[in-house]
Amino acid sequence: METVIMVGQLLLALSILVGLHELGHLVAARMFGMRVEQYFIGFPPKVFSFRKGETEYGLGAIPLGGFVKISGMIDESLDTAQLHLPPQPYEFRAKPAWQRLVVMLGGIIVNVITGIAIFVALMYSLGSTYIATQDAKYGIVALEYGKQIGLKTGDRIVEINGKSFDNLADVTSPDVLLGNNSYYTVERANASGSLERIRIDVPNNLAEKFSSKETAGQFIAPIFPFDIGEVQLGSEAEKAGLKAGDRITSVNGKPTAYFHEVQEAVKANKGKAITLGLQRGNQALTIRPVVSNEGTIGFFPNSLLKETHVDYTFGEAVSKGTERAFGVIYDNIRGFAKIFKGEVSPSKAISGPVGIAKMFGGVWDWTRFWSLAGLLSMALAFMNALPIPALDGGHATMLLYEMVSGRKPSDKFVEGAQRVGMVILLGLMAFAFLNDIFFK
Repeated sequence: METVIMVGQLLLALSILVGLHELGHLVAARMFGMRVEQYFIGFPPKVFSFRKGETEYGLGAIPLGGFVKISGMIDESLDTAQLHLPPQPYEFRAKPAWQRLVVMLGGIIVNVITGIAIFVALMYSLGSTYIATQDAKYGIVALEYGKQIGLKTGDRIVEINGKSFDNLADVTSPDVLLGNNSYYTVERANASGSLERIRIDVPNNLAEKFSSKETAGQFIAPIFPFDIGEVQLGSEAEKAGLKAGDRITSVNGKPTAYFHEVQEAVKANKGKAITLGLQRGNQALTIRPVVSNEGTIGFFPNSLLKETHVDYTFGEAVSKGTERAFGVIYDNIRGFAKIFKGEVSPSKAISGPVGIAKMFGGVWDWTRFWSLAGLLSMALAFMNALPIPALDGGHATMLLYEMVSGRKPSDKFVEGAQRVGMVILLGLMAFAFLNDIFFK
């Protein structure tokens, strides 16, 4: 069922974003009197279609894209039959270069507007909830990749690149992961118990570790006191009598105050019965659950760290949402730069449909859905703007050349460029699919 939900969210998001992208081309073409022959979401074979006026609207069976066919334009269909006839007034090729450029940029513009609108709406309706640095007073748990760069459990990260910061999430922000020569300043207790400040350099390839949920979750976590948030039905914790609201005070007689202490003690006793000391209201209790072979007993913690919530006015949401949207494009540029420098492996950085579906998760969460839809909308705008033949950016590049030089590329050259572009795109799609399946 989780797989169905993941795939369903991905297909819905792509259908919305691709439909709007192609609608941007359609509206721009119609605005300049061009004939639009087809508007399809998905690629052939055709599932169904209907005709309205001169345009056929339809749905393709392969839901990983879409297209608009404009008369007199050499596109990914490589249909050049019309080009052997004199240009007609309603054809793409008969219009001025600037109008053709607007048509080619129409989809990108709509995706940018959509991405901004989604992030503005999220900022305005939900605001921002985060753990302030000053409230993460117990420090951090250094997990596998955190330990590799020199962090230790109990460290307090007080500065990033020599500057103080307010939001604990900034520790793993794109500015750190995609920047160069970043570093943390941490406060750490020395042998005498006094605090000293230490510089921890961030490797330029650390972004590789954040290529999936699993590896990203092995960097750091805040140390937090907790009580029991939810007990899983049928779990060993439920059978032993653990209840929501309980506080675990010890494991096998060893006092515990924080979640990571309980988690580590439980994992150290896989397949064994353990003794948990509990505080339930004014009662002190003891239970003996059996730890699973995975090192869990079946509960979710409720963090008792203070969270800060900020609501935004509409004007503030417009500013924050726009900044967030264009931040996606900036992060993509920095990510590609890391790949070209050899600091990040393409197999770690590039995700296909399978990897993107996993990002949505197996539970339908509308906030996460729209957050990812906004991110995908801006990523689609960026990718389509790349100067690769067969993409909007490739068409735009040739049109800009025509406008600057006053010479239109020959139809034969455009057709050849489209063929090369299709080979590149198909190769990238194949790489993304195989990478998701075999290397992630």
